[in-house]
Amino acid sequence: MTRGALSGVRIADFSRVLAAPYATMLLADLGAEVVKVERPGDGDETRSWGPPWSEDGESTYFLSVNRNKESRAIDLRSAEGRRAARDLVARCDVLVENFRDGTMERLGLGYDALSAEHPGLVYCSITGFGSREGASLPGYDLVAQAVGGLMSVTGTPESGPVKAGVALVDVITGLHATIGIQAALRHKERTGQGQRVEVNLLSSLLSALSNQASTYVTTGQVPQALGNVHPSIAPYELLATADRPLAVAAANDKLFTLLAEGLGRPKLADDPRFATNADRVAHRAVLVAELEDVLKEHPADHWFTELSALGVPCGPINDLGQAFALAERLGLAPVADLPGEGRDPVPTVAHPITLSATPATYRSAPPRLPGRTPPMDDPTSGPVAAEETP
Repeated sequence: MTRGALSGVRIADFSRVLAAPYATMLLADLGAEVVKVERPGDGDETRSWGPPWSEDGESTYFLSVNRNKESRAIDLRSAEGRRAARDLVARCDVLVENFRDGTMERLGLGYDALSAEHPGLVYCSITGFGSREGASLPGYDLVAQAVGGLMSVTGTPESGPVKAGVALVDVITGLHATIGIQAALRHKERTGQGQRVEVNLLSSLLSALSNQASTYVTTGQVPQALGNVHPSIAPYELLATADRPLAVAAANDKLFTLLAEGLGRPKLADDPRFATNADRVAHRAVLVAELEDVLKEHPADHWFTELSALGVPCGPINDLGQAFALAERLGLAPVADLPGEGRDPVPTVAHPITLSATPATYRSAPPRLPGRTPPMDDPTSGPVAAEETP
C-alpha cells in the first residue's frame, strides 16, 4: 500500500460530533494514525444520531466522519482513564479536542500541562466562539449559522432566514483545523517545537463569507438575502426551463456572449442594456425575462448539454442521487469501499483531494466502540445530548 503523505504522524483524537472528527478523518485518509478516544458504553454521541441508519444498524452520521480511525474506550472521569489518556498523548504528535472550555484542564489534559511535558505536541482546540469571552457558549452549527450571519444572506425576503442544508460551518471549521494542524506540523518539523492551534465556528464562518463579509468590513453595508441571485453578477442565478431550474453563471462579458449565441439570441450581447456586467445587473429583471423566454422551450438537461459544450457554466438542480451520478459519469469516482470489521465493505464518500504520489487511502471502516455491539439494536432510541464533560 502507498505510504500516505502523513504516514508516521500519530493523533490522539478526543473530539466528537462533526467539525473535529471531519478534520481528523481527512488527516487519517492522508496517512496519519488516528486514535479516537470515546466514552465507554456510549462513545461519540453521533453513534446514536438517527435515523437514518446503515443496513448494519449504524448511524450514517457517525459513519460519515470516522473512517480510518482506531477507537479506544477510556473513562476520563477515572484516575486510571486519565493516566491512560496521558500515556496515549505521550506517544502522539497531535492532540485534537472540542470539549467545553476548562474541561481538558480539569482532566489534567490541558495545553499548558501537556506541552510542558511534551514540547513538540501540536494541540488543536476547536470551539464554538473562541477561548475568551465566548468560551462558555456551546458551539452548534445551527446557532453559528444564525449568529454568524450566514442565515441572514440565505433564503429570500419572502422565506426569511434559511439555514444551509448541511452543517456547513462545522465542515468549514474542520477544514481550517486541518490546515492549522498541518502548518503546525511543518513548524515542528523545522524547529522541534509544537504549538497550540485554535479554531472556532464563528471566526471560520466570517472568513468563509468572503465577498459578503468584505462588503460589510469595507463599506459598512449589510448584505441582505437575495435568494439565488448574486448581488454583483448577472446572469448568475437560477433560470426557469421547460421542466426544472437551470443554474447559469455567465460571470463575464465573454461568457454572456456565448450564452446569447447558445440560446440563438446573439443580439442580446449587443443590446446596450446588457453590454457590460454592471448593465446586466442594473437591468436584471428584463434580462431574466429575455433568457427564460428561450430557456422554457427545452428541459434543463438539454440546455446543460448544449450550453456546456460552448463553455457556458451551467447545470440543473440535482438531488444527491443525480449529483453522485454526475460525478461518476465525469470519472471522479465519488464513492469508495471501506474494509469492514467482520462485515460487508462500507461505502464512503471519497476523499476530495487527489495526490499523484501519496493518494488518500481507505484502510478501515469507522470503528465500532470497544465492548459495544452495533450501536442501534433499538432503532427507536433517540440522540443523546451533548455534554460538557466526557
